[in-house]
Amino acid sequence: MRELVDEGKFPIRIYMMLSDNDDLEHLWFGRKPLIDHGGRLTVRSVKLYADGALGSRGAAMIEPHRDDPGNRGLLVTKPERILEVTKKARAAGYQVNTHAIGDRGVRNVLNAYEAAGVTAPERFRVEHYQIVAPDDFARLARLGVIASMQPTHATSDMPWAEDRVGPERIKGAYAWRTVLDAGGRLALGSDFPVEDVNPFFGIYSAVTRQNQKGQPAGGWMPSQRLTLAEAIRGFTLDAAYAAFEESSRGTIEPGKLADLTIVNGDLFSTRASELFKTKVRMTVVGGQIVSQP
Repeated sequence: MRELVDEGKFPIRIYMMLSDNDDLEHLWFGRKPLIDHGGRLTVRSVKLYADGALGSRGAAMIEPHRDDPGNRGLLVTKPERILEVTKKARAAGYQVNTHAIGDRGVRNVLNAYEAAGVTAPERFRVEHYQIVAPDDFARLARLGVIASMQPTHATSDMPWAEDRVGPERIKGAYAWRTVLDAGGRLALGSDFPVEDVNPFFGIYSAVTRQNQKGQPAGGWMPSQRLTLAEAIRGFTLDAAYAAFEESSRGTIEPGKLADLTIVNGDLFSTRASELFKTKVRMTVVGGQIVSQP
């Protein structure tokens, strides 16, 4: 990628995470993060995996999965390892972003971050933050950790998610509004290729809590819906903040990069039920048109 950037053949901007690998971490933690190489490539974070997925019943839960008694999910990475890598990353000036789906997985990550002394300016993230115990919303906010969440997970999982965790734990699931109300920060995305990369699918899910057939009526757990402004911000400025890039992108204003997505129509005049149908007219990176369907 660096070679392509240097040759002027890399038309997009990448915020790359290192895999959790001792040799790779030893190599990168021994040098300064690579930030905005050629205006295109940044390597300043490492990706960890606390547990598995909810669909496969691999999400690490404090209590067993409701529909599979005795199964508390998988610890893909031991808590001791999460703490070890977090300490090393902090010392080297790298961010840690940890996949955590179940409430035990989320708690293990927050425990490790807190034990390592993580602070808000370091912008450590919990990726997905999907099933969360009630006490861990305020704790996320207190630690200054970012909840990196994907709205289409809620509308993809809603037909069976409550069967997995039951009526009480589901109250802390896909809970974007609860994160904000607790004083936490959101960063929204797609989780491509698990979900479709189209950001307007995610914005629609965030605003309606419905599938693209308009079901269920009124939305699933509608109290967790975001406003359109909050959803757009989550995919733009708040996502940029989660990558330390809010001073150069995330909003359209003088002094920032001309990275723009131009759509047909005005999103704020579009009916919520039509948001997922939004069409892109062109994508601009650094003032240059790089995609025009």
